[in-house]
Parts: sequence; C-alpha cells; structure tokens
Amino acid sequence: MGLITEVLLLPFAPVRGSLWAVGQVLAEAERQYYDPAAVRAELARLEQRLDAGEIDEEEFDRLEDELLERLEISARRGTGNGDGTT
Repeated sequence: MGLITEVLLLPFAPVRGSLWAVGQVLAEAERQYYDPAAVRAELARLEQRLDAGEIDEEEFDRLEDELLERLEISARRGTGNGDGTT
C-alpha cells in the first residue's frame, strides 16, 4: 500500500488489528478442534462414559459419528501429526 493509502486508513488501524487478532484466535481454535490427538482423547472419554452408563448406545453412536467426522476432516486438511504436538 502506498503512503497516502496508509494515512487514509490510519483511523481504521485498531479495527484492522482487531480483525487480525480474531483471525488468529479462530485459526488456533480450529487447529485445536481438529487436532487428531484431542479427537482421539475425546473418543476414549466417550467410551468411558458409555461403559459407566452415563450415556446410552444411541447417544454414543451420535457423538462418535461427530468425532469420527472431525478426525476425517483433520486427515483431509493435514492438520496435526496425531500426537498432540502440532
């Protein structure tokens, strides 16, 4: 951008900075949401809840499908390496 453009956009600098920060937070949240290690840990907790009788088979199947879909999306995106150290 040129100098004139920068001067004209200066009043919007806080907004641009805020948008950048929001974008960074969103990117990190998505990274954690699709982290294979986190999804696998949630699958293990889900199975423990089923074994403990906290949820029924139908609820387990629904939640398991959601988690497996996240794992599949993670594999397609190539996010993480599956050991929690992305």
